[in-house]
Amino acid sequence: MIKRRDLLQTGSLVLLLGRAQIARGAAIVAVRVWPAEDYSRVTLESDTALKAKQSFISQPPRLAVDIEGIELNPALRELVAKVLPDDPNIAGIRVGQYAPGVVRLVIDLKQPIKPQVFTLKPIEPYQHRLVFDLYPTTPPDPLAQLIAQRLGPQTPPPAAPTPPAVDVDPLGDLIARHADKPTTPAPALPARSGNQTDRLIIIALDPGHGGEDPGAIGRNGTREKDVVLRLARRLRDRINASSVNGHTLRAYLTRDGDYFVPLHMRVQKARQVQADLFVSIHADAFYTPRPQGASVFALSHGGASSSAARWMAAKENKSDLIGGINVKSEEAQVQRALLDMSTSAQIRDSLQLGSTMLQEIGRVGKLHKPRVEQAGFAVLKAPDIPSVLVEAAFISNPEEEAKLNSERYQEQLADALMRGITRYFAKNPPLARSRSV
Repeated sequence: MIKRRDLLQTGSLVLLLGRAQIARGAAIVAVRVWPAEDYSRVTLESDTALKAKQSFISQPPRLAVDIEGIELNPALRELVAKVLPDDPNIAGIRVGQYAPGVVRLVIDLKQPIKPQVFTLKPIEPYQHRLVFDLYPTTPPDPLAQLIAQRLGPQTPPPAAPTPPAVDVDPLGDLIARHADKPTTPAPALPARSGNQTDRLIIIALDPGHGGEDPGAIGRNGTREKDVVLRLARRLRDRINASSVNGHTLRAYLTRDGDYFVPLHMRVQKARQVQADLFVSIHADAFYTPRPQGASVFALSHGGASSSAARWMAAKENKSDLIGGINVKSEEAQVQRALLDMSTSAQIRDSLQLGSTMLQEIGRVGKLHKPRVEQAGFAVLKAPDIPSVLVEAAFISNPEEEAKLNSERYQEQLADALMRGITRYFAKNPPLARSRSV
């Protein structure tokens, strides 16, 4: 039974706290906007879970969201200024107090989108998150973009009459050029050897983490997501300037900016461009600063090749939890099921690629392990693409953190990875595909 004295003390506390503190709902602690061509993400982080009701208006395209249990605060007002002019999907954001305890958020869009709105439970370093993923209704075609790059800029003949404006169609232009060839017989071409292909060779480069997932952070504040993106861009430039057996190489980045890409989508994007290789780039971390050296990993059907490899795979596979994915998305579930069908042939080729890369990396820096390790990395589960994960160095080691930030080491490592790719294709020419240009 509650004593009268205790009751009076409780009443006094209520009076001291005041109505605002007792009835206070969730408080927004941070807001973030991550623009990308693939999709744009808006995140509201709060100290308690948020409830939201959204509706999409097509003309003009905008997403209206009513968030319950909050009041407009300075953190929410900051959201308006976080939209960048070059955001491919978001034109602007408006926010206001719609009703007591209800904030209305209106996201004005540059094109029709398919929104995914979901919540994420707290996970270090984040509290509760309300996430808006805004996917274009008509997504970009990365394979068409790569083919257009291969064809190069089209220069009109000088002094020719200006033709009427037409839609740019690189593949159509290519077909037209072939159709306009003279009818005189062309000299016979020598027969191709088995080591040659007549198509674009595509290498998918996957800079790890991104957006809300910074990856490992070094003692001096270096973020894994930043250094691996710089390395991937250097390697991309080398690939785009190279050829194998006289045929063009092209690199495709699963992300070319600071935004999050779910693990299964990284693999799906590589398959979408019909990549011949998949190279995921990371910077290792450990509990202590002592471990050092680069590593290369391939997928394993069974158990991991070592306890360290098992630990590393488990750590990298948590990226989806930190970066945040909509686990209720049926598309994501289907894709994950499909990517669990990796073949023995894919793993064999991946080990060969990894071994070649490891040899070249060993020429420019220290190796953590002298052989390719294996574990169940989710990002390596492409059933038809040789795939490896490269840990460039231990970002948790202060000396190697400095190396990762070094222009010289990045250049050396990009050169080593390029040599590994070239050596692999010299021994393993890719099969012909219908995307020949």
